[in-house]
Amino acid sequence: MSSPPPLITCTPGVRSGKPCVAGTRITVSDVLEYLASGMSQDEILSDFPDLSPEHIQAVRDFGIERSKGLSGC
Repeated sequence: MSSPPPLITCTPGVRSGKPCVAGTRITVSDVLEYLASGMSQDEILSDFPDLSPEHIQAVRDFGIERSKGLSGC
């Protein structure tokens, strides 16, 4: 059984290789900043129709793992 494709990717040449939501140019750091500024998940999803609730959760998980030094690109 194969694992699902990653929701967060780092692609050289796309946003300088920063972690992005897969298939978009939306960086993890941008989404985390929106959340930190008080935007709700629904507001972010409304502003960025390419995102899904699963993407927002993946961004949150990535941020937590990175703060613990467990992930990175």
